[in-house]
Amino acid sequence: MTGIDEVARLAGVSTATVSRALSGRGHVSESARLRVQEAASALGYVVSSRASSLASGRTRNIGVIVPFLDRWFFSTVLSGISAALMREGYDITLYNITADEDMRRHVFDTFLRRQRVDAVIAVSIELDDDETRHLLDLGLPVIVIGGPSSPLDTLTVDDMAVAQLATEHLIALGHRDIAHIGASPAFDLDFHIPTNRRRGFERAMANAGIPLDPAFFEPADFTVEGGYRAAKQLLGRPGPRPTAVFAASDEMAVGAILAARDLGVAVPEDLSVVGIDGHELGEFFRLTTVDQFPFRQGERAAEAVLATLTDGEAGGIPAALPFGLNVRGTTARRVQRENLPAQGGMPPY
Repeated sequence: MTGIDEVARLAGVSTATVSRALSGRGHVSESARLRVQEAASALGYVVSSRASSLASGRTRNIGVIVPFLDRWFFSTVLSGISAALMREGYDITLYNITADEDMRRHVFDTFLRRQRVDAVIAVSIELDDDETRHLLDLGLPVIVIGGPSSPLDTLTVDDMAVAQLATEHLIALGHRDIAHIGASPAFDLDFHIPTNRRRGFERAMANAGIPLDPAFFEPADFTVEGGYRAAKQLLGRPGPRPTAVFAASDEMAVGAILAARDLGVAVPEDLSVVGIDGHELGEFFRLTTVDQFPFRQGERAAEAVLATLTDGEAGGIPAALPFGLNVRGTTARRVQRENLPAQGGMPPY
């Protein structure tokens, strides 16, 4: 196995210079750094993580806590975290918080206290007082995506503002009979995202002087199947039918589009549909959405953690996460049915 001494001889520098050049800690001239990197590459030398940890007191490993691994949003945020950390030579230890309360407690009481990570990122998990105290007691940098999670550093998306923007887009297109596919109370868990999105919808409607129709709200579970079932109820029951749907997630919006197709309701001629998230399926379905850039959320969380490890604070990383309206083909100005062309709507999939 190639050792650091061989790399030093080939590069014509000391072993200390090799260590500084490959770890990124300490001053090394650019020419020496390049010679060391070329020598290490030629010899197939890789820095021992254990030796590096002993020398620096760092594991170069970040703990990431997520509530779900099988849902697109969380896996996309995780991909952003991983990409940013890998660029800087850091590994990830993943902790999946399940519905099992004992397992969740074990993560905070035992796993994180083993001191195998340099920092912690919590993704869309509302931490209780005990969990927050456990994290603070570790003495490690902690970044939370979701928030607010005072006294922890938090990166947040304003879910009320996100939903308000989506609804205002429909209102600007002339829609007044706007339905909302949201979530049942059982799904309204960490940070009350579904409730905040419903409040943003209601605020936009109130600002426009549009009365809310209780019949135009249908709960779902933030899945395509849930959105499909909810839209079937909204569009298939007797009585007035909405001309637009604001779904609190892109997956539910896609379900609404599929339900409309099955009921012979043309999108966007008969029904405009807007979602939230920036889901990868959005481009395929030409879905109008408010993109909250989940991959970039993960990158920002990783950058904040690395800044804290380097500078002692996450300064320069904005706490408010960006979002933006992406208008595609599922929303259109409200027109009378008799004025519609004979052909139209979404293409078959």
